[in-house]
Amino acid sequence: MTFIESITLMLALMYSVSLLYTSGKKLGAAAATIIVISATFATLYWPLLLALVLAVVIITGFHKIRPEAAQANQRPNTLRVVCQHAMALSFFFVTIQYVVHTALLTAQISPNFLRPDVTDAFLPIAAAIEIKAIVSLGFWDQTHPAGAVMLFTVLITGIICKRAFCGWICPLGLAGEYIYNWRLKFIKKSYLAPIWLDWPFRMIKYLLLAFFTFISLGMHPANIPYYLNGNYHKIADVKTAWLFVAPGTITLVVLGIMLFMAAWRKRAFCRYFCPYGALLGLVSFISIFKIRREKSHCLNERGDMNCDKCTRACPSNIIIHTATQIRTDECQACMRCVSACPKKEALGFKTRNGWHLSSKQLMTVIFIIMFGIPLLAFASGFWHSQTSNEIRIQLIQMMDYISY
Repeated sequence: MTFIESITLMLALMYSVSLLYTSGKKLGAAAATIIVISATFATLYWPLLLALVLAVVIITGFHKIRPEAAQANQRPNTLRVVCQHAMALSFFFVTIQYVVHTALLTAQISPNFLRPDVTDAFLPIAAAIEIKAIVSLGFWDQTHPAGAVMLFTVLITGIICKRAFCGWICPLGLAGEYIYNWRLKFIKKSYLAPIWLDWPFRMIKYLLLAFFTFISLGMHPANIPYYLNGNYHKIADVKTAWLFVAPGTITLVVLGIMLFMAAWRKRAFCRYFCPYGALLGLVSFISIFKIRREKSHCLNERGDMNCDKCTRACPSNIIIHTATQIRTDECQACMRCVSACPKKEALGFKTRNGWHLSSKQLMTVIFIIMFGIPLLAFASGFWHSQTSNEIRIQLIQMMDYISY
């Protein structure tokens, strides 16, 4: 685990602990602290120990300098935007380190710093094969183990809090919003596909998910160890990155279409193309938390009023102001509707029995899942790739001749 990964992980976890404590959940904060410290010391990994100390100092200083901001009492929209940008900044630093590391390997130089393993999260097919290997064979991949960890982690977020990963964490969604807002500076009008066209477009991401699922889970169990120990798997991340370093015609056309769609419609990539979004959309149906509307408090239920602010705020164009609960796979738990609602008791992200998650609590849950599971995986020895730089250098030199 690189220092960038370590400091990001510790900042998120210790900030979550501070939010639990300031919210009155002192028992939860104590339990989380004990788990984090125990897992950290179990690794005996000095960058992680240093990151823990720095995170405590930074979070403590933050609470002293900006106590209101540190307690995350901002409106849901503000809190989500800060969270998205913080995660995007972390991804940016990780990307820079990965690019430099891979460039040195390509130049046949063995870097004296680690490759960030979290980049394995961008190998969902390999991660699905790894999970199948664990379940069906008890075989634990040591080449890209972080991929399986991150796929499992993202699935857990979907089971607990719908597509909150898409709405609060994913940097691609944030990039899409920037592209869309940039287009609005020149062409003010918003363009939405008609229903008869929108529905087939939405199926594209499910077709992609079905295709990737067939490739990964369709592999016979007997062949899985050979694939996971093979040369292609060892440099699968570099092969994937090379699609963007030296893109072919097909890659450029596909990227062009996605950029156009992102500019045409807000979060178009999430809605139409993202197989991760499709997977989380399916998983989110069993989530215990959903956006639920209390009719007794909703202004729209009064005869003299017709409030639809929640519906107009939704980036996925979900009809909220007449629904009792939002079941759709397009809900990203972004809380824009909750933030827009003039009657705060009318709308919330809650369970059927009324257990409510505020935006601050939702962010805390996401952080604990997204960073707690990788910490436990690292402490258990299932995170860092065991493929040496020397092997990767050799394979990169003959990468054009290594195929799936």
